[in-house]
Amino acid sequence: MTEVTSTLPEPARGKTGEALQDTLVDLLGLSLVGKQAHWNIVGPRFRSIHLQLDEIVSAAREFSDTVAERAAAIGVPPDGRPETIAARFALPGTKDGWLRDTEVVSLLVETLEAAIGRLRERIAVTEETDPVTQDLLIAITAELEKQRWMFQAEDYPRDN
Repeated sequence: MTEVTSTLPEPARGKTGEALQDTLVDLLGLSLVGKQAHWNIVGPRFRSIHLQLDEIVSAAREFSDTVAERAAAIGVPPDGRPETIAARFALPGTKDGWLRDTEVVSLLVETLEAAIGRLRERIAVTEETDPVTQDLLIAITAELEKQRWMFQAEDYPRDN
């Protein structure tokens, strides 16, 4: 059996690997949510939000690669298979069909907020187990918070 060894002791490697795997699932799923919305958005703000969705998809895909490589570096095989993402993805997703621009903005704010909350939990877990992974998760959180702010600003002021 081929195995990549780690400089992290068990159980630190296990907890860190779980945090990385869960983050990988969230990021790959987020990129799919973003693309689905990108393809199906309609409304007067189509163009600006369409382009903004590309930014979040690019960030999610780039971060997913970095997260997967970090997992591999600590001896945990990353799992980005479609069936794994489908089975484990727990963030809000899109509905079927066309999506109004206002729906897309609300969805992205909600999805990013959920992802950020989950990342913050993993940041706490990795504080003790692996500060290197914690730094990576902090950087991802900062970018997702920026993206959430940008989407939220699309609906300001929002009349409810």
